[in-house]
Amino acid sequence: MSRRAFLTDLGIAAAAALPVTRVVSRLPSPFSRIDKIGLQLYTVRGLLAKDFHGTLAEIAKIGYREVEFAGYHGHTPQDVRAALELHGLSAPGAHMPFEAIKGGWDRVLDDAKTVGHHYVIVAWIPEEQRRSADDWKRLGELFTRAGEATRAAGMQFAFHNHNVEFMPIEGRLPYDILLESSDPSLVQFEMDLYWITSGKGDPLAYFAKYPGRFPCVHVKDMDASGKMVDVGTGTIDWKRIFTHAGQAGIQHYFVEHDEPPVPLESIRASYDYLKQLEF
Repeated sequence: MSRRAFLTDLGIAAAAALPVTRVVSRLPSPFSRIDKIGLQLYTVRGLLAKDFHGTLAEIAKIGYREVEFAGYHGHTPQDVRAALELHGLSAPGAHMPFEAIKGGWDRVLDDAKTVGHHYVIVAWIPEEQRRSADDWKRLGELFTRAGEATRAAGMQFAFHNHNVEFMPIEGRLPYDILLESSDPSLVQFEMDLYWITSGKGDPLAYFAKYPGRFPCVHVKDMDASGKMVDVGTGTIDWKRIFTHAGQAGIQHYFVEHDEPPVPLESIRASYDYLKQLEF
């Protein structure tokens, strides 16, 4: 109901006899921001190996609230969960080895559940497993079977790309084959926005063709030469990409830098940029 209709219903004559108070409404911002900024811990792997608790404390101090593991650095899943709780962090997902799918996946799932992960992510496929288009199709089918077991355990399987998935093989892109040959409800994708850009792929085209299939993204930037740099200092148009976050289904944004010269300074710079980014 409009303000005018509301006043009419109350009795405009009575309202006119009263003092008028000017009310200024505050319209919601037309822009969005990232609610929880995450960090892929591979970025600070050297620091974690030396001081696990101290590094998690520094990450939380910067403002990060979510982390993604790529190995537990010798700690048990129970210890990892306790450390996360101590430092006010959560770990929605973790990268797990491809080889575990064919042997040890139940153990992977048990550990993931103990820590509190929801996404169990394979991030690299050995070269001998991906030499033909048929190999990539078989991988999609294998991921579906892993996804079934993951779903039965109450979690979600996902795959993280590099740039190799955007190198044509037999006239097709492996990334397309994986998306088409795996069950959408059982296999989701963590899009690495640096590697797809490096591979000349367009994230928006995939968001449009496979809406809702990209619940996690890796946020890392590149300069004009293709070198990885801190987020916000490179050439990737983050506003263009994140404007379509709803279509993509993005729920988790993980900052990453494979080889930062000074890791804590790098993750702080990326965090500060993303914290103020409106899209």
